[in-house]
Amino acid sequence: MNFDDLIQGFPDLTTTGLAQGSIYALVALGYTLVYGVLRLINFAHSEVFMFGTFAALWTWGIMGYDSNSTRPDLGTALLLILVSLVVASLFSGGVAMAVEAVAYRPLRKRNAPPLVFLISAIGASFVLAELMGAFTERRQQGIPGLLPGEPLFSAGGWTVYPLQLMTFVVALAVMFGLDWFVAKTRFGRGIRAVAQDADTAALMGVNKGRVIALVFLLGGLLAGVAAVFYSMKQGNTRFNVGFLIGLKAFSAAVLGGIGNLRGALVGGLLLGLVESYGAALFGSNWTNVIAFVVLLVLLMFRPTGLLGESLGRARA
Repeated sequence: MNFDDLIQGFPDLTTTGLAQGSIYALVALGYTLVYGVLRLINFAHSEVFMFGTFAALWTWGIMGYDSNSTRPDLGTALLLILVSLVVASLFSGGVAMAVEAVAYRPLRKRNAPPLVFLISAIGASFVLAELMGAFTERRQQGIPGLLPGEPLFSAGGWTVYPLQLMTFVVALAVMFGLDWFVAKTRFGRGIRAVAQDADTAALMGVNKGRVIALVFLLGGLLAGVAAVFYSMKQGNTRFNVGFLIGLKAFSAAVLGGIGNLRGALVGGLLLGLVESYGAALFGSNWTNVIAFVVLLVLLMFRPTGLLGESLGRARA
């Protein structure tokens, strides 16, 4: 264990972990929203995220930028990012709603058992991944460099890069916006009502089908935002890029308390920090191992997650 690297690099490791954790949290919110309403683990959500990375890539390509392009000026870069956020979010949201309509809605109408939903979710995940794999010939796609690679500022051992700051700020703004939407708006009250008791909500005039479609749409929109920042961070994307991110985001949702929106935020940020600190302490080869070991250990002592939301009593 290399404690010197951890201590000396603690500020930079923290900013890196928070930026990565913000991406996990955005994707985790999609899992926790769907589970809160349907008690369903939507394993196809990782592929919804993957489609968002390609939507961003294609958007930049249409606007004349690819992995071989020179870095644009700051104003152009911000415009490219803004447009890609809108397009990727809408594209991922559309894919998420299509998954709900094709893979889950017919099963709900037939009152299928939970196991059938689980199998359908896994099948939808494989179908989406293989469709994109066939379309792209399983090739890795390069992402254009948009933001400057130089630090935005450096002080007191803290070095912050533009992409890190933008990822963290945008993610927090989106996540707090979602929390407000669910807590304060009429649509949010419908989501909470269906999550608490779908039959009673229906008697009170809440359209369960529309609420479920809205939940999938919201999850897809958030996955699209995460996809843009993940693409810029990694510098490439591929048809199976959603697999590991999906596992970690789901782990973040469980870590914070599945079905709890704020728990997904806390779990995502914590998982990002654990990965960052663990890579410095044990080496980058152990990053994934450390993240899942910490999850298992924490759940042994607090099985309901950090914010105390149990799987059987989750609320959106």
